[in-house]
Amino acid sequence: MTPEEIALIRDIFAKVVPIKETATEIFYNRLFETAPEVKSLFTGNMKKQGEMLMSALAGVVDNLDNLDAIVPDVQGLARRHVRYGVEADHYQPVGAALLWTLEQGLGDDFTAETGAAWAKAYGTLSGVMIEEAYTA
Repeated sequence: MTPEEIALIRDIFAKVVPIKETATEIFYNRLFETAPEVKSLFTGNMKKQGEMLMSALAGVVDNLDNLDAIVPDVQGLARRHVRYGVEADHYQPVGAALLWTLEQGLGDDFTAETGAAWAKAYGTLSGVMIEEAYTA
């Protein structure tokens, strides 16, 4: 990722943090609307799930300029997701729901350039996760 893309992602994420509870609610509502088959994978407390999502995103955003530092954690997360029943084709609607949430929650602050940077970051990391979890 370029320094400019990383800066765009960090700037947007800084705007999400103050509204993180609302953002996670919007995200999961959108995810379950567009991919209802994944709803059964979420059996726990959704507030706690949202907190874990935001924590994971914060860790990724903080380390975008040093992806090698987070790849082992991301790979471990991928292996855990398999145990929860996550399938490789679930990653696409998650990414779409994430981008949609950012666009809806941030309005004009979420530009096409920012969306492309987020899509690139998500594509890179979800690719690492899919490879780790589903490539023997």
